[in-house]
Amino acid sequence: MTDPDESRSGDVRAAAREKARQLRTSQQRKDRRNKTLLSGGIVIGVLAIAAIVAVVIMGAIRPTVPGPKNMASDGVVVGSGLKVKATPALAADAKPIASPADPSGSTVDIRIYADYLCKLCGQFQRTNLKQLEPLVKNGAVTVEMHPVAIYTSHSAGTRYSLRAANAAACVANYSPAAFWAFNEALFTDQPAEGGPGLTDQELKKRAASAGASVSDVNPCIDDGRFKTWVGTASDRALSGPIPNSDVKKMTNALLVLVNGKPYTGSLTNADDFKAFVLQAQGDEYSSTSTPTPSPSAGS
Repeated sequence: MTDPDESRSGDVRAAAREKARQLRTSQQRKDRRNKTLLSGGIVIGVLAIAAIVAVVIMGAIRPTVPGPKNMASDGVVVGSGLKVKATPALAADAKPIASPADPSGSTVDIRIYADYLCKLCGQFQRTNLKQLEPLVKNGAVTVEMHPVAIYTSHSAGTRYSLRAANAAACVANYSPAAFWAFNEALFTDQPAEGGPGLTDQELKKRAASAGASVSDVNPCIDDGRFKTWVGTASDRALSGPIPNSDVKKMTNALLVLVNGKPYTGSLTNADDFKAFVLQAQGDEYSSTSTPTPSPSAGS
């Protein structure tokens, strides 16, 4: 005869074994699921890291593209009558061709490297462009504008410096006669540093107001046609050397050269810059002029 107590004890042990088996099975399933999720997470993480690395590499190894027309020196030369000096597009991988100085010394060569978001750049341009304009028109001065994108990361993620310099290159390429006015327009009501800057639509409106061809310039701004070139030209200015000068490289977002000499005076006093230009003109004239020999005592 079976003892009831032994029977109940066996049932309890059997139930305990079954419960333990269920727990083991459940734990094994969790372990397999966690392993699968972990493996998948590692794969996704590796892929994400690979994608980031690829983007960084592609950004560092910038593809070369042709530059805009009328900017073979990386700048736009504006001379007599506010006309832009025509030059062919700089071929991909080609080095820029520095603009030659006037051998007679009668024309003052002014070069301005400037970022369209740079506050100091705006101060200088608004102070001096108006007084330079008649001097450029009558041929006494040439102004070579070099748009650079140094503050690209300072515009709340919109990359305004790069977009604005690209727009300037588009105007130089397709509507050079409008370049002087467009450059001036970008420094009028200039966006604040750290802000988003102008939208592409606003850049197109300013280009149109300056007289640029809408049908040519607008698509160029929309597709960022010269952004890669702008980056390369900016790198050249930052790494140097700066042609036809003793300046090794740009060290901030504004560089102004007058006959190769850097201007370090006031950015908001037009008289200071005018005096510097006149001094440079006098120095150039003295160095290029040939004195007339004095008549001998016996002649």
